[in-house]
Amino acid sequence: MKIKSFFDQATNTFTYIVHDESTLDAIIIDPVLNYDPASSKISFEGVNLLEQYTNEHKLKVHYIIETHAHADHLSSSQILKERFPESKSAIHENIKTVQETFKPIFNMSDLKIDGSQFDILIKDGDILKAGTLEMKAIHTPGHTPACTSFLIEDHLFTGDALFMPDFGTGRCDFPAGSATDLYETIHDKLYALPEKTKVYVGHDYGHNGREIKFQTTIGESKKHNIQLKAGTNREEFIKWRNERDANLGTPKLLLQSVQVNIDAGRLPKAEDNGTTYLKMPIIN
Repeated sequence: MKIKSFFDQATNTFTYIVHDESTLDAIIIDPVLNYDPASSKISFEGVNLLEQYTNEHKLKVHYIIETHAHADHLSSSQILKERFPESKSAIHENIKTVQETFKPIFNMSDLKIDGSQFDILIKDGDILKAGTLEMKAIHTPGHTPACTSFLIEDHLFTGDALFMPDFGTGRCDFPAGSATDLYETIHDKLYALPEKTKVYVGHDYGHNGREIKFQTTIGESKKHNIQLKAGTNREEFIKWRNERDANLGTPKLLLQSVQVNIDAGRLPKAEDNGTTYLKMPIIN
């Protein structure tokens, strides 16, 4: 099995392509659509890189996986589905809760809140088979209700639940987020995995000026995670996480990304002048 990481510098996001080198079966995890908020222009540099890599290796893309509905970048899953028509989009079934939460915020009257925008709704413990690849879904809520980590052999893709040890864990202050859930997610589920399990994070920010990294292990996280070690007290973590989140700024692409990502990466329909518009609520 081969894992290729792609780093989007504008949003500090990692996208992964996982494939079987024998059968060429492949999965894409958390793809990014390039979006410039100043000009409100989209572009396809990231998508093109994914397509180029996939075509060069003659891969068969079975799934485009979202670890959750991201609040810091727009998903390119629908564009990738057009380029790889056999692929299917997948996310945890709790996307319905996220849709229900944000639908009134953006007054998205036509948005269905049943998750039907995605091809597959995943439950905790589900096994997705992409040819010879098998991926186990581990529901890891806390950052959002739909957050899910994916285990392929001894490789774990954690989205925004668990980051590099010197950066910590995901924030829990978005609607329906929960520091309690995140503690249980990491402490009871992820830290129960073998310590040699390789962890692939959804973001990295080069903490304290170090080079950008995308991979650690469960053992390293249990020993050295600055926010949640194996021995960290539950109440201590919840108190710290809540106090920390209360002082964090809003992600710069929150309003743009959420309304697209809860609709499975679909941009709003063009209006009668042929232009597509994102909604930006004014909050008093």
